[in-house]
Amino acid sequence: MSDDPATLGWLTLDEDEELLWSSGPHRYSLVPALAVGIPLSVVLIGLPIIAGAYLTYMNTSYVVTSAGLYKKTGVLSRDVQKIGFDKVQNTSYSQSAVGSYFGYGDVDISTAGSGGTEMRFRSVPEPAEVQQRINRRVKDAEPGDEGKADVLDEVLEELRAIRAELEADG
Repeated sequence: MSDDPATLGWLTLDEDEELLWSSGPHRYSLVPALAVGIPLSVVLIGLPIIAGAYLTYMNTSYVVTSAGLYKKTGVLSRDVQKIGFDKVQNTSYSQSAVGSYFGYGDVDISTAGSGGTEMRFRSVPEPAEVQQRINRRVKDAEPGDEGKADVLDEVLEELRAIRAELEADG
């Protein structure tokens, strides 16, 4: 898959949102389905296995933008999920033996308040790099100490104004 927005007709970005990365499942993630489906196709059981894996592969997209993470799935219908970077609590990645050999794996994203994985990018190429890209954006989205200091200064200024008003009345 490419980073061409024309191929992502399902994605609607906000005015200030920028596309940073997009992909789908790695093409070699079809290997296990083919390994099982081809021998079973003799008795026609393998054909639905192969067709299901191919349709899932063709209809799944993952996107990282400057504002958050998107996942699109669905063969007959479309399901689009978005998580903002401010909600991401933890990320991890895993690779099976086959995935390690062919260069794909899963990236799991957990959010604050969820009991487990909220979003999973399945069978993406170079999962460690995808996880690092997400972690950098999460870190950039965290408010720094400067923002906290500004809020405290505003509160202090407001308290001083209230005190001055009370002293003038009393």
